[in-house]
Order: sequence, then C-alpha cells, then structure tokens
Amino acid sequence: HEKHKEKKDPEQAHRHKIEEEIAAAAAVGSGGYAFHEHHEKKDAHRHKIEEEIAAAAAVGSGGFAFHEHHEKKETKEEENDSHGKEKDSHGKKHHHLF
Repeated sequence: HEKHKEKKDPEQAHRHKIEEEIAAAAAVGSGGYAFHEHHEKKDAHRHKIEEEIAAAAAVGSGGFAFHEHHEKKETKEEENDSHGKEKDSHGKKHHHLF
C-alpha cells in the first residue's frame, strides 16, 4: 500500500493509542452485552439475534483495536528510525551492549 510507504507524523502515535483504547473498550462492552443477551430467557429469538449482532460488533471492535495497536507501533518505529536507531536487513533493532 502506498500509504504505508510515506512517513507518518510522530504525533499520530497518540491518536492511534486513543483509538486503540476506545476500540478495546467497545469490544469489551459489546462482548458483555452479547453475554447478557445469551442468558435472556424471554423472547429467545430476538435475544439470539441481538446476541449475534453484539458478538459481531465485539469482534469488529477487537480487530480495529488490533489494527490501531500496529499503526501506533509503526509510527513509533518510524520516529525511532528518524532518530538514528540501527536495524538489520530484516528490520530488527540491534542492541549494542559492548
């Protein structure tokens, strides 16, 4: 993707962190609601549908949180690269102890 080739603004790491935390909270909330709907006895068909929708929302929110976590990580790595941290040909950081 072309957007990954361009340099990212180091200040975006904070935005990605906030979006990651919001998505994680949404995943937990949706999962809790799905669990609640799973245990409802009245109008079982409606609750089954609501449970499945909430479960899908939890999975989607979890996937978005995972995506934002990696975007934050890439932004921080690019920031470190611009400050002269050494990496090998595989993109791994070298820790020179001696």
